[in-house]
Amino acid sequence: MTGAVTTDPAVPTSSPEATMTTDTLLPTATYDLAVTTTRELNAALHATEAPASVEVVNPQGAHALACGLNRPIDVRIDGHVGYYAAGMNQHANVTIDGNAGVGVAENMMSGTVRVTGDASQSAGATAHGGLLVIEGNAAARCGISMKGVDIVVGGNIGHMSAFMGQAGRLVVLGDAGEALGDSLYEVRIYVRGSVASLGADCVKKEMRPEHIAELQELLDAAGFDADPAEFTRYGSARQLYHFHVDNASAY
Repeated sequence: MTGAVTTDPAVPTSSPEATMTTDTLLPTATYDLAVTTTRELNAALHATEAPASVEVVNPQGAHALACGLNRPIDVRIDGHVGYYAAGMNQHANVTIDGNAGVGVAENMMSGTVRVTGDASQSAGATAHGGLLVIEGNAAARCGISMKGVDIVVGGNIGHMSAFMGQAGRLVVLGDAGEALGDSLYEVRIYVRGSVASLGADCVKKEMRPEHIAELQELLDAAGFDADPAEFTRYGSARQLYHFHVDNASAY
């Protein structure tokens, strides 16, 4: 793999052999994590002179890649990543061609994060906005405490997903594990497959035309071809909004 060709000589490159001339400037830069540190990569992605498109090769399961991005940059990571990839994302479009560790897209605000493989626990945790797409499966606590993000999972999700979910939409094309939507607030959940069990205050709800339309938009945005009519909607029964002694055992 050759070194990165960047738009500014101050931006770290992926090898000492990388050159930069007016004839070789490209809108895409490549960073090789076999020779570039995570700190150097993230510094380059945050630089005001960073290219509009970046490819990252040999991620080797590194943690905290492409975090805190605050500009409309396209980042493609070619391989598996570790913890908290694309966390705190704003505006950027991040694609992970592989699996992701714990907390992918944690606390993201906007933009798009796509995982072509599977995601570990707490995908999209506390995220306020944007779109998180997981083409494979997501483990336990997917969307925990989500606050406005849209999450679309092509496979199954694990137990306690959308726990304390406050706002946003969670779409699951496969099955859901135990205690789905436990202590839910206003997150809307759509599941095509089976649900092992519902958490406290989460109930099955009517699928009205506006929900079919909403779900179709989410499926289209995520790039999934599925019939919205095959999904079941779940939401909050709104019995746990305020503490009441009669509900003490449910808290």
